Amino acid sequence: MADANLLSRIALDPGVVVGKPVIKGTRLTVEYIVGLLAAGATIDEVLEEYEGLEADDVRACLLFASRSLESTAFMPLGADTS
Repeated sequence: MADANLLSRIALDPGVVVGKPVIKGTRLTVEYIVGLLAAGATIDEVLEEYEGLEADDVRACLLFASRSLESTAFMPLGADTS
């Protein structure tokens, strides 16, 4: 699926979850879905847990997160102990 089509699955609405990016038609935030994946959940596990979600919804969250980070500058989160 083309990037534009994937990104069209993400909505930003100040009236839904205080404007955080969500999967359209849900209150599931991009942050929450990416967090589930980061914690070790598989796409299939996420889809099993949330009826009506599609694999492309999860891919859209990953693409949105990736695009959001493209022009972000970072600072270390903690002391480097190496």
